[in-house]
Order: sequence, then C-alpha cells, then structure tokens
Amino acid sequence: MLTNVRSDRVKSVRSLSRRSVRERTGRFVVDGPQGVREAIRYAAARVDDLYVTSAALERHDEIVQSALEAEIRVHETDDAVLEAMSDTESPQGLLAVVAAQAATLDEVLAAGPRLLVLLTNVRDPGNAGTVIRGADAFGADAVLVTEGSVDVLAPKVVRSTVGSIFHLPVVTGLDVEATLATLASHGIRTFAADGVGETLLPDVDVSRPHAWVMGNEAWGLPSEVRDLCDEVVRVPISERVESLNLAMAATVCLAASSGATRRV
Repeated sequence: MLTNVRSDRVKSVRSLSRRSVRERTGRFVVDGPQGVREAIRYAAARVDDLYVTSAALERHDEIVQSALEAEIRVHETDDAVLEAMSDTESPQGLLAVVAAQAATLDEVLAAGPRLLVLLTNVRDPGNAGTVIRGADAFGADAVLVTEGSVDVLAPKVVRSTVGSIFHLPVVTGLDVEATLATLASHGIRTFAADGVGETLLPDVDVSRPHAWVMGNEAWGLPSEVRDLCDEVVRVPISERVESLNLAMAATVCLAASSGATRRV
C-alpha cells in the first residue's frame, strides 16, 4: 500500500494538475469512478496506472477487476495519498493516469461528420467539460476547440465530462478562422450561437451536416467570427431571463440537432 504522501510517485501524479507538465509528459489524470470506468472501458491501452483506496476497492471492485483484466497497474493507497495526488478536496477513491491521444481535424472530417461543436476562447473548465458531455449525449461526432481555450485535459474539465472525453474525438489548438473555412470547404454549415442572432433556433435547418459555434462565457462570439458563419442563431427564451450560460445554450442547440442527425 502507498502511504508516503511525500514520495516521488505522489509528487509526479500531482504535478499533472499543471498544464506544462501534461504537455511535456503526454499524461493526464482521471479522478472519480465514472471517469475511470470509461477510461478503462474505452481507452484501456492508454491507462498507465490506477490508484485506489481500500474503501473504494470494496465499493468499486468491478472497476478494479476490469483494470486488472486489462493488465493495468493497480496501486492501493491510503486516503492521504490519494488526496495528495488529486486536485479536488474530496476525491472519490479512484484516480487513473492516462496517456493523451491527440485527434486531428482531418481525421474527424474524413469520417463524414454530421454534427460538430466548435468552442472558441472558452475559458471555464466546467463549461468546457459540460459541453463535451452534452455533445456526447446528443450524438455529436466531435468537439473542436480553438487555441486560447482552456486545456481540455485539465482535471476539472475531465471530471466535468464524466467519462465522455473517452467517447468522442476532441480536437484542440485550432485557429477559428481557418477551421470555419475548412468546415465550409467540406460542406458543413456553421451556426453561430449568439443572443444577437436574427434566426431563431426552431427555424434552423439542422438536417444537413453542421457545426455549432460557441463563444467565450463573458463576451460571446466576436462579430468577425459571427460574420464568417452561415447563420447567427438565437435560442428563444423568456424575456424575464437575460441569457443562458454557455453550457446551457450548447445543450439546447445540440438537443435541437440530435433528432435530425443521430445515426441509428
């Protein structure tokens, strides 16, 4: 059992909370039973190590057994060690170190996507993770993320996806203008989701391949980005409500697209 909170192993895992270390090592942390379960189920070959407390070993025996069957190294720890490894105040007893796998826009487009989400300058980890989870839930083919956005492998983003980050490609580091031009060249319409839009969501034709373009939490999409999209779309809401936050707006838009684009 690992009990030394000052060990090099503990420090190494904890250091993955820093973006510079994640980028240098190509590794990130998955914290909590659902995220770990999905990592083992969909990306077992990329899971380097699983750390588990005694209590979690009893509570989540099926996850640990799946890890052992996949020949993943399993380390039993005490609560203090897991807390030292995790960046959350209340870790849930399971933590995995996983190798990153970069997806590319070319790979996504080669698969003939019908529904995409493009996040530009999205900075809030919880919002980014929730959008990835929503994209997964409503059948999107991929999530595209521009440069200047939050690192999707940050611990809080990964936790917010609740395992969805292992279900669909997430392409990062994109230039927004170049990406919009590339999508257009592949026949994918782009819908800017913004409160200034003249087109209402129920009036948008979502039967053809398209991408929802979502902007920064505070200032939305700049006009130059809106102008590059095929339509600027507004979600109709009660006049009593000022606006929807990013994650809510993305969920509503994706739900509207889901019925027309989901493959059976």
